[in-house]
Amino acid sequence: MTDKILKISDKFWNIRGEFNVFGLLNIGTHASLVKRGNGMFVLLDAYEMQDDVKQQIDSLTNNGVNIEAIINLHPFHTVHIEKIHGDYPNAKLYGTQRHIDKLPNLTWQTELTNSNEFAALFSDDFEFSVPRGVDFISKNERLHFSSVLAYHKESKTIHVDDTLMYLQLPGILRFLKSPELSFHMTLSKTLERRKGAADDFRLWATDIAKQWSGAEVLCAAHSSTLFIKNQSPSIAAMIMTALERVELTLKHHENKFG
Repeated sequence: MTDKILKISDKFWNIRGEFNVFGLLNIGTHASLVKRGNGMFVLLDAYEMQDDVKQQIDSLTNNGVNIEAIINLHPFHTVHIEKIHGDYPNAKLYGTQRHIDKLPNLTWQTELTNSNEFAALFSDDFEFSVPRGVDFISKNERLHFSSVLAYHKESKTIHVDDTLMYLQLPGILRFLKSPELSFHMTLSKTLERRKGAADDFRLWATDIAKQWSGAEVLCAAHSSTLFIKNQSPSIAAMIMTALERVELTLKHHENKFG
């Protein structure tokens, strides 16, 4: 797999990249370049781009001069941040508390990406959502369920890291199983150990399906990009189906914690 750019719209580009686990398995990763209504650009998540991809990004953004912000949405995605900050040092750097703790040498903005204050800064172009009922930053650093989801209103595109995955088998294997949208497999281990957490998660998933019911594209990190336009089922319906598939997990949690 090599890096590539998917042009979602005239304002949204999804960068598909490589991420190797133990140097063996490439599970992929992504970032997105978005042109705001004010004519400036933001990067959703950080990725160290290969030369040809970086050249395309630089061509779109006046050699990076017009990138006003790098927005890190997943607290456990930290590998590429220093490099992308070095490439575009004038872009404001936003992240979660874990980003700041892990990379304290960088100049971070005070508004955390999982805060209402941050969301208000970019509300002309985006809506952001943080999953409820689950740990946002798990004590177990191998559990990466939660992230800040971003919805770009003009292109009707959801940008999401590990929380939602669109799984599509490669090659002829895709004929054996249809691709599906699903919640990350670590949900059961990241639900908050308290009464009401499972229902909070249900309500959150239902809320984003309703709030972003017009979504036509979903860009997911370690899987694939889902394009739905004037097709059935809608992305909103697929989110609700994904929720139905984890109902046993949620019921089990309720039986234990209430």
